[in-house]
Amino acid sequence: MADAPTTVHVDLAAGNDSTGDGSATAPYLTASHVLLKYGAAPVNILVRKAAGDEYAEITKSALKTARKEADGIEKKRKRAEELAARDAEKEAAAREKKLKQLEEARKVVLEEDPSLPAPTKAKIRGLTPLRDSRVRVRGWVHRLRDQKDIVFIVLRDGTGYLQAVLSGRVAQTYDALTLTLESTVELVGKLTVVPEGKTAPGGHELVVDYWKVLGAAPGGPDAFSNQLNEETGADDRANLRHLVLRGETASSVLLLRAHLLSAFRATLTKHELTEVTPPCLVQTQVEGGATLFKLDYYGQPAFLTQSSQLYLETCLPAIGDVFCVQESFRAENSHTRRHLSEYTHLEGELAFINFSELMDHIEALICESVDILLANPTSAALIKQLNPSFVAPSRPFMRLSYVDAIKWLNEHGIKRPSDDDPNVEVEHAVGDDIAEAAERRMTDIIGRPVFLYGFPAELKAFYMKRMPDNPRFTESCDLLMPNVGEIVGGSMRIADEQELLAAYKREGIDAAPYYWFTDQRKYGTCEHGGYGLGVERLLAWLADRFTVRDCSLYPRWPGRATP
Repeated sequence: MADAPTTVHVDLAAGNDSTGDGSATAPYLTASHVLLKYGAAPVNILVRKAAGDEYAEITKSALKTARKEADGIEKKRKRAEELAARDAEKEAAAREKKLKQLEEARKVVLEEDPSLPAPTKAKIRGLTPLRDSRVRVRGWVHRLRDQKDIVFIVLRDGTGYLQAVLSGRVAQTYDALTLTLESTVELVGKLTVVPEGKTAPGGHELVVDYWKVLGAAPGGPDAFSNQLNEETGADDRANLRHLVLRGETASSVLLLRAHLLSAFRATLTKHELTEVTPPCLVQTQVEGGATLFKLDYYGQPAFLTQSSQLYLETCLPAIGDVFCVQESFRAENSHTRRHLSEYTHLEGELAFINFSELMDHIEALICESVDILLANPTSAALIKQLNPSFVAPSRPFMRLSYVDAIKWLNEHGIKRPSDDDPNVEVEHAVGDDIAEAAERRMTDIIGRPVFLYGFPAELKAFYMKRMPDNPRFTESCDLLMPNVGEIVGGSMRIADEQELLAAYKREGIDAAPYYWFTDQRKYGTCEHGGYGLGVERLLAWLADRFTVRDCSLYPRWPGRATP
């Protein structure tokens, strides 16, 4: 108890039990606090109800009420101390019990029983044919639960998930008692079908008779669940991308991506396109110099490629229609959910086709690849997991000219910011570069894949062929998907040498470094066209991901090049 002053002041409106000292200028808030602070010491308590009132001696009834409140607070305090002491005692007893248990557990040494059938080493996805036999699997502890001296483990090896049960002696080892999430383990036991009414990944579980830790993951502050959990922010998740990948959703997206690339290759091979591997280090631009990543290449200027298109064109006379799956780089300071600084670019180039046939080919690539994915039980299950409402697109895709798209936007009241004042919205006009937001709104309203075609020449790259009946517009197209926007861009290419040279001049491009590209028109030209597909964008549509950053192994965007 504090030494009691002769008089203590209480202001029922403006006092403060924490910072007050009982003086007239720094009064307490409650009389009960005064009684608790000074106990039974004789104290003259003066009270006022408002800051402008005079202090007056506390009434007998108010003092009686204050004593009841103080008694109640004191009882609660003592009860809390008793509970805290009891909890501390229980915790100490539990720690002591755990230490003794660990000491005893160190004495338990497991050895594989040579009298049991030899186990078959297997990956999790290949376990079904091995039911009712003894198997050996290795992987990471994905989930862990200890219940009544039985340890339940969900093991992950990258090919699937397996539920395992440790009981009896195998659950009494030191490693069993200290096992942590993401530790790597080897499990040996009999694979059994789960009882009716129970569920487990694959419909079976492993009854473990021998196991060992191959690589222990830390516990405590460095435990996996402390590094990454539901409260982890977006920036931290980007820094911990290597750990995020271990999650069921992130790993499923990557697995679906692998199936998607395989489906693309199967479709393109079926259509008699040959895969090639163009260079990533280049000395020419494709999509405009403003988005080039420049570097010093042994004293010469060079760039990371924006597109492999120019190189693909050189393959047409040699090996026919071609495609590549290559990284492309755009130094575009864009932070939208559909932009990356480095992305996987599926590009194709086809000879002796016309513009309509080019769009037919792109449509076939998308639809036939999706059909392959849905026909494969593994990839179909991944799509169902990630995007339960997914429906394969129907053919033919809608085709909407750029001019008609401008009309459509205006008819639906979708405007753009004014060039003079971005806070003022105006109608679209022919010649406008349709902004991403307007394009997406249009696509989402239409609700199906749309080929937007026939863009003005001033909006497109120098190599694009102009429409024969209206040279102001190009034989170019963008394929737009609901919820994502543009996923493919394509065009017919200029086939005439003099027309290409004029395009270089018009765009202020030095033709000399492009001699090898120009030669495709000099030594036997042909009508040809091609396209570039953003793999991450198509995967975002297929897997219903909000951002393409979730569709790349280690995404790169402005300011992010780690890990």
